[in-house]
Amino acid sequence: MNFSSALTKILKFLAYFLIIMFFLFPILWIFLMSFMTNDEILRKVPSFIFSPTLDNYIALLKGKISTPAGVMDVFYMKNILNSFILSSGSVILTLVLGIPAAYAFARYKFKGGEDIAFTILSFKFAPALLIIIPLNMYFTKMGLYDSYFALIWVYQLITLPLLLWIVRGYFEDVSEDIEHAYRLDGHSWFKSFWQISIPLARPGIAASSLICFIFAWNNFVFALILGSSNIQPVTVGALSFITASAIPYGLIAAGIVLSVIPTLTLALIIQKYLVEGLSLGAVKG
Repeated sequence: MNFSSALTKILKFLAYFLIIMFFLFPILWIFLMSFMTNDEILRKVPSFIFSPTLDNYIALLKGKISTPAGVMDVFYMKNILNSFILSSGSVILTLVLGIPAAYAFARYKFKGGEDIAFTILSFKFAPALLIIIPLNMYFTKMGLYDSYFALIWVYQLITLPLLLWIVRGYFEDVSEDIEHAYRLDGHSWFKSFWQISIPLARPGIAASSLICFIFAWNNFVFALILGSSNIQPVTVGALSFITASAIPYGLIAAGIVLSVIPTLTLALIIQKYLVEGLSLGAVKG
């Protein structure tokens, strides 16, 4: 009996290990590639045994990469800064617009309210190419082309529907009796919204904010069409690595690792609220 129990635990451990390695191996391999040269990456038989080098990271930090055609300037660190500005600005604007809207949809039922909410949600699933050409024309005529403001505003098509629908569910789970009891003490509607509703929905707000940040960080089409190299994020800036003479896989892998650090750091910072927000832990009415 003891032998059977021990064997079962060992088999479960091996099964879990294989499943985890199956999903994590691509991430591990990209991390290892960032310390390899192109010759080591492209050899016929891949190997975990190699001489690690920091040349890929040094090249990205310095902004100069070596190609068969010569030394080429890249601005990947500026691209990362652009991504951070665009994603952070998008999330801040989404929070300002989305939290009051989510509360209104959760608390007040009015004619056409659900239709409006579904229309906003449909923006998230609309093809970007459907609106990118008109937006490009409008922004060019208005003088907003190639500006952070324009991209942050357009990113609301991605982030606002996500936050609105996630946070709306949390506000619906917050008991209205708590707010009414708070107002009976003489507090205003806004104060009850700020002091009661938002703190109770904080896990959902944190989780949706991180999701919005990731979606904005990973956007490619809007940034490619509506901005030049001055404001382009990492998703577009990485294209500069690919040249007609060669594809530097090690540099691309190092760029991927660097681009993951901000989102990973943010996830670790708000980990407490993120776990609560993804676990249906809101107050029930």
